Amino acid sequence: MFKRKYFVAVLVLLLSLWSASLVSAEGEEVESIKNVSILSSFETNLEERVLPNPVPRYVYDSGLNFEYPDAVRGIYLTGHSAGNSRFEKLVDYVNQTDLNAMVIDIKDDHGYITYKMPEESPFYDASRNFIKEPRAVLERLEKEQIYPIARIVVFKDTYLATQQPEWSFKQNGQVWRNGNKDAFVNPFVKDVWEYNVEIAKEAAKLGFQEIQFDYVRFPEGFEHRDEILDYSRGEYDEASLNNVKERVNAVTDFVAYAKKELEPYQVDVSVDIFGYTADIVEAPGIGQNFLTISENVDVISSMIYPSHWGPGYFNIQNPDSEPYRLIDEYAKRENELLNQLDDAPTSRPWIQDFTASWLYSGPSFVYGPKQVQAQIEALYANEIYEYLIWDPLNTYTEGVDYDPSGK
Repeated sequence: MFKRKYFVAVLVLLLSLWSASLVSAEGEEVESIKNVSILSSFETNLEERVLPNPVPRYVYDSGLNFEYPDAVRGIYLTGHSAGNSRFEKLVDYVNQTDLNAMVIDIKDDHGYITYKMPEESPFYDASRNFIKEPRAVLERLEKEQIYPIARIVVFKDTYLATQQPEWSFKQNGQVWRNGNKDAFVNPFVKDVWEYNVEIAKEAAKLGFQEIQFDYVRFPEGFEHRDEILDYSRGEYDEASLNNVKERVNAVTDFVAYAKKELEPYQVDVSVDIFGYTADIVEAPGIGQNFLTISENVDVISSMIYPSHWGPGYFNIQNPDSEPYRLIDEYAKRENELLNQLDDAPTSRPWIQDFTASWLYSGPSFVYGPKQVQAQIEALYANEIYEYLIWDPLNTYTEGVDYDPSGK
């Protein structure tokens, strides 16, 4: 895109050409000659100018300024936490520690935008007033130089699926839902891509420095439903590929599309991805390929919570109870993969700060400072210095050394 002065110059040129080329009607001949004279003068001036090469592209400026931290060490906030009194408490907590970033829900797990859009916005009905003054939140983070990341949940979207059933998956004529009653929209549908990327652009305009896309995938276990559910495959139906390859292509193409569309907003693009995709070439159901997604993002954020790995993974009987060993084994595998890329993204995994009580019939293995610390130290041991901490309740464990490098 041109900057304004070049855009105006080109616009004048085009208007002059158009006017001079019109068939003269009675009383318009003099005006046409005048336009030709103006055009000749403009061309002479244009020859004397030296246009930049390449011509500057359009760049959006939010008016806020953030410096990228030495290494991003962040926590997750729901829209509710960012919009109520807990926000100030979490800002204080970040300032008292070596944390320096916040991931804030802008489009949540239900498909709701977490701040109210203007009535004329196409997203008005999907928006909620969880964060009453989103710009004020960003200005507060700018003051404290806390790096802001906008989390946008993409294909898990019960709201959009119910509003646009043709963009979703159906069973017996009804929108299909998983066991948790969540509905998904279809990654094959490019209208869904555009919908989510336009929301991302609005977040960038607010001042977020990074757009983090989550649930960039098909529903879990989709390989068992792909021939049962009713849904469109769009242009991917014509590909001479099997179902797994079609899904991988759709997910990867969405990420590439989002990255390109967001370039003028000068934001980094990151994607949350299942940790096990680093150990499986192509996750058969969900359409995530670790390397092809990594090639199209600035940051890759594997969700490597120890509680989310099955018994025996990496030869660990109970991964949830051995956080250091689990993270260490994963990090080695991820490093091997990223070393295959000429231009690898930053690795910034999600780690666990919650107790997975659902895994235990008796007493749970409790996560506290020691367990959170163990995960961070395992990452550092493998030269991974960025990470994000997940607690769905946004109550983070105190007494953790968030930067054991001592810098």
